[in-house]
Amino acid sequence: QVQLVESGGGIVPAGGSLTLSCLASGTARIDVMGWYRQTPGKEREAVATITPSGNTKYHRPSVEGRFTIFRDTAKSTVRLEMTNLQPDDTAVYFCYADIIPSFQGFWGQGTQVTVNS
Repeated sequence: QVQLVESGGGIVPAGGSLTLSCLASGTARIDVMGWYRQTPGKEREAVATITPSGNTKYHRPSVEGRFTIFRDTAKSTVRLEMTNLQPDDTAVYFCYADIIPSFQGFWGQGTQVTVNS
């Protein structure tokens, strides 16, 4: 299994920056890792994902050019560098990982990001 612990959320003004970090632990072999976010009354949405090699990344169009996902597979960490944050980015951000060979997904506890206008 996998345990995911996030850190780095907070409150920033519009235009500000934050970096979210996630540390994975456990015995399973991890495949894709990523970040999702959720606001009240809405479905959780993918923000960015990255493969183990780091060669394949996805960033949702609304964050392209502002957010960047990085991964250190040896250290089992993934981080999301967020710049030019906007009020619409306000959400609880969740770290995600799935494992090989089952591709079962695991979630962190979430960290709040609040962007004030």
